Formats: sequence, structure tokens, C-alpha cells
Amino acid sequence: MDLQPEDLQFLSLTDIIKESITIPKLSPRTFYLITLTLIFPLSFAILAHSLFTQPILSRLQDPDIPVNSQYHQWARLMLFQFFYLLFLFTFSLLSTAAVVFTVASLYTSKPVSFSSTLAAIPLVFRRLFITFLWVCLLMFVYNLAFILLLILIIVAVDTDSTLLLMISLLLAFGLFLFVHVYITALWHLASVVSVLEPVYGFAAMKKSYELLQGKMRMAGVFVFLYLSICGFINGIFGGVVVHGDGLSVSTRILVGGFLVGVLVIVNLVGLLVQSVFYYVCKSYHHQGIDKTALHDHLGGYLGEYVPLKSSIQMENLDV
Repeated sequence: MDLQPEDLQFLSLTDIIKESITIPKLSPRTFYLITLTLIFPLSFAILAHSLFTQPILSRLQDPDIPVNSQYHQWARLMLFQFFYLLFLFTFSLLSTAAVVFTVASLYTSKPVSFSSTLAAIPLVFRRLFITFLWVCLLMFVYNLAFILLLILIIVAVDTDSTLLLMISLLLAFGLFLFVHVYITALWHLASVVSVLEPVYGFAAMKKSYELLQGKMRMAGVFVFLYLSICGFINGIFGGVVVHGDGLSVSTRILVGGFLVGVLVIVNLVGLLVQSVFYYVCKSYHHQGIDKTALHDHLGGYLGEYVPLKSSIQMENLDV
């Protein structure tokens, strides 16, 4: 990012994407290894998940399945889902930690290498995990509201109430389109804050909320585009690879491999955009970034000496 900090606020949506795409060129080996070891397993797991659950779901839908076998299949499904979610969120946080730390190191002209990124991950991961727990609490409330709306929809269908059904469907649609997108944007920006500033958890979410003011529309577009692209890729994967019984094995493998590669690129660009968007928000709110203090803050993850000034790593400066 060669732009002056005060100019970052003027970047458009396409400018941010273009800026993000150029970042890996600054340290290709580091980003190649991050992609290979963290982002690729994450992307593969997201798509391959349905390959393993589909046979179990097919067995559960069989009307002739014995009760004992049904319980066994449900236990397998729940166990698989548990380990899948554990793997998914672990690699999601690891990928976020690696990309955000590396981008910040490049921004402050700190020497960048895959080994230094790996060395920083344990401390970064702890901060991200605490922030993630707060997001989980928020998502629990969101899911509870969504379940209540589903119950309301069922009641509307049972009572043949057209008005209640329309209101319930509109609320459910609005809840997903606005609330879900907002929580996702809040989480992603709070993750960057947790890495780059001396706050995490609820404090990082509060800081994220403040930074999103005035930039929520752009953040919403980014999140909606990302979720839409991922949904589209998952849909094609499910239709061609998982349920494409009429296609040859080689065709399904070829298409599956291509879609995994596309999702890897989408996830990498998404993480880079997430990092760049943080600097755009800081610039928009005229919050200057002291590169020296940020350099020292990043060094603290590597066990380097951190001067006292890094405790006030980022101050609000009027540009």
C-alpha cells in the first residue's frame, strides 16, 4: 500500500480489491506457503464436507433403516459435524492471523517470512479466539431470533394466516440480509483489530463497531459478495461433484479440483480485502497509524523488545 494514510479513505470498492490483489507480489513465497498450509485445507474442507455427509444423510432418509442403525448414523453425523466445525473455525482463525500479521508487517516495512508469521500465530490466535467467543455469543442471540421466526412461520402456515406469513418471511429475509451480513462484517473487522491493536474480545468488537460507522455500506457489499460467491461455488460443487451421478469420475474430480482452487483464491483475496479495509476505515475516521508503534506491536508477538510507547500503539490523530 503505497498510498498515504490520509488517501486510503478515498479508495472505492474496486480500488480496495485491486490493492489487495497486488499485496502477495510483495512477498510471494510467504503468501504461497500461507495459502498452501492454511487457506487450501480450509477451502478443501468447506467443499469436501458435503462429500462425507451426503452418504450419511442418504442412509437416514432410507425408510427401511433399522432404529439402531439410525441412531448410529445420527451419532456419526453429529461427531463428524463437531470435528468439521472445530477444523473449520481453527483454520479460519489461523488463516486470518497469518494474513493480517503479514500484511501489517509489509505495511510497516518489517521483514516478512513464513517462519516469522508462524512464530507470531500462537499469541495472535489467542486474541482472535477470545474475540471469536464474543462473536459466538452474538451469533447465538441471532440464531435464537431466527428460530423464533421459523416457529412464527410454522404457526402462520398452520393457522392459514397470509398476513402473518408475509410478515414472518420478510422479517426472516431482513434478518439474514442485514443482521447476518452486519455481524459478519463486525466479526471480520474485529479480527483485524484484535491483531493490530492492544484490544481484543468485546473491546475489539466495540472498536470494530466504531470503525464501521460511515463504511457499513461498503462492508456490507464486500460481505454479501463474498457469501454469494461462496454459495455459488458450493452450489456448483454440490450439483456436479456430490450429486453428479451421470458424470464420469474424472469429470467430477476435475471440476471439484477447479472449484477448490477458485475457493482458495476467493478466501485469500477476502482475507487481504479484510486487512486493507481496516486501514481504509482508520483513514476515514482520521485515526492516524503510527507505523513505528505498529512495528513494535507486531514485534511483541515475536518476543522482541517492545518500547513503552507501543502500549498506546494507535492514537486518534486529526489529519
